[in-house]
Amino acid sequence: MRMRQKASGSIGESAQQYRERLASYIEGKDPLSIQRQSPTQLADLIAGLSAEQLAFRPADGNWSIVEILAHLADDEIATYWRYRQMVEHDGVQLSGFDQELWARLGNYQTWGSDEALALFRLLRNANLRLLESLSAEQWQRSGHHAERGRLTVADLARHMAAHDINHLRQIKRLLPIER
Repeated sequence: MRMRQKASGSIGESAQQYRERLASYIEGKDPLSIQRQSPTQLADLIAGLSAEQLAFRPADGNWSIVEILAHLADDEIATYWRYRQMVEHDGVQLSGFDQELWARLGNYQTWGSDEALALFRLLRNANLRLLESLSAEQWQRSGHHAERGRLTVADLARHMAAHDINHLRQIKRLLPIER
């Protein structure tokens, strides 16, 4: 990543600015289509990269490509739980998480890109299967996120599509120039 990402976005970017930037990525687009394409796009982006290229950190405290992939997998775990909690318990409290702590606890720099991408793909497919089976009423079920306030299942699906685009862009900036 060029700039270290926090829960609210880039350094110097407010939580509101982060939400607005991500929302702009998906305006007028189908969030499920974006989410369905992300694992393949990620695989295509990293194809042929060496372990050194995948582990390269552009600056101290900034994530490498493999760390971004591990983050995507971990975030999909949280999202897996959030979707199911909102559908089951409309209005449920949704905790945030400290992504930097999760990165340290998960030891992201030791992950292989294949394992991170495989975990992301499996969880994403499970989430898409759930989302594609929901009724119109279930899409409007909600939770109260500690950082983002009230979110419906549809809101979270849009956020996750934008989150994918955000990290795909970060990975593209980390790719070797000769690609």
